[in-house]
Amino acid sequence: MQVIVNGKERELTGGISVSDLLDLYELEPIRAAVEINEELVPRATFSNTTIQPGDRIEIVTFVGGG
Repeated sequence: MQVIVNGKERELTGGISVSDLLDLYELEPIRAAVEINEELVPRATFSNTTIQPGDRIEIVTFVGGG
């Protein structure tokens, strides 16, 4: 299925969850904020939020430093 991730078209398998997507990008859920179609996805629902064809997904990661 086609989706947009951070402004780029991506082809993903159907039935993928937000958690699966973060695994695919090798990102830790605790350090990520995810928005689907301009709605923030609560971290507690990452594993049961399924991505749909045509979704526009934004992933922001937090990096420590100083």
